[in-house]
Amino acid sequence: MKPRFEVAHVLGCEHHRLHYLVSNTWKLRTLYVIEACKTHLMGGHIDQCTNPQCGKIHISYNSCRNRHCPKCQGHKKEMWIRQREKELLNTSYFHVVFTLPSQLNKIAVFIPEVLYNLLFKVAWETIAAFAANPKFLGAKTGMIAILHTWGQNLWLHPHLHCIVPGGGITANNKWKYVKGKGKFLFPVKAMSTVFRAKFVKALRQELPKLNPLYKKLFDQRWTVYCKRPFYGPSQVIEYLGRYTHKIAISNHRIQNIENRKVTFTAKDYRKGGKKYDVTLSSSEFIRRFAMHILPKGFVRIRHYGILSSAIKLKVHELAKQQLGEIVITQHEPLKHNKCPCCKIGDLVIIARFDIRGPPNIIIPVGANYMIKLNSI
Repeated sequence: MKPRFEVAHVLGCEHHRLHYLVSNTWKLRTLYVIEACKTHLMGGHIDQCTNPQCGKIHISYNSCRNRHCPKCQGHKKEMWIRQREKELLNTSYFHVVFTLPSQLNKIAVFIPEVLYNLLFKVAWETIAAFAANPKFLGAKTGMIAILHTWGQNLWLHPHLHCIVPGGGITANNKWKYVKGKGKFLFPVKAMSTVFRAKFVKALRQELPKLNPLYKKLFDQRWTVYCKRPFYGPSQVIEYLGRYTHKIAISNHRIQNIENRKVTFTAKDYRKGGKKYDVTLSSSEFIRRFAMHILPKGFVRIRHYGILSSAIKLKVHELAKQQLGEIVITQHEPLKHNKCPCCKIGDLVIIARFDIRGPPNIIIPVGANYMIKLNSI
């Protein structure tokens, strides 16, 4: 069901003030394309149904395809899930979350690429170090990591969602399970301590002038969370798909936009996920939303170790021989070009128009339809 309110509507409320609210030109450009997504400002095309009993005409406006846009993630998510399913290993997997403390939020605001790159780097170093230790595994493992920067109320809350297989490849090219035949990964308290020490050391080397901050970072516990293993490998990618193409807030969470105020729902995970409403001025909503627009070219989904692109094919063959193959449920083809009216015919493009909006020459189509065309 199409949501009544959208992030684009909030941006429209402050369209002429966006350059005052957001000074970063890359973020400003991103906000403008999100506002224009699937409107006449993006141009579009005219489709016709191939079903002779239908033959209806549909005007479609182009999407912005921006990774921060709430309207452009569904199809990308499905494609990503289907590609990753082919790479699954027949073993248990764990969901591990690495979270940075709020004291580092100022760095995230001013030099996000430095902080977020270190988060990826140190999270993988922590996993790899525990995997290499014979006490815990004694093998090389892998990791898929997805960066999220937000909390439910749109404040900064940088953290990584990681999927780690329950085992790894030894120096003799043999698969080795973690403890309990893949039912237990690594001790989270020990991982939290190591993660904190490694991160502070790396940050001190990167930004040596912030020494007073580093001392404070050791005064609190850092959080590394590890969920119990999934019931089967086939659940892993579907689960991870929830995180890969998620953005700071979905359109469905926005409940109302009125008098330049925005109300949206949030969950309080300290109270079991209980929902509550948050109301912000439209300018504050945009300010918070813009904090989660990543730097240009920043990679927010990364693969490491035996799941990296460099060696995953070789590892997959070894694992298949030793662990057996996974039977993946066959999906129906993605049906994004079916006619929404008859759901039988395909939609074929019969004309395109540019960003000046729908063309202005009217010609007849069939017996019942009139459409505007200026190019075929």
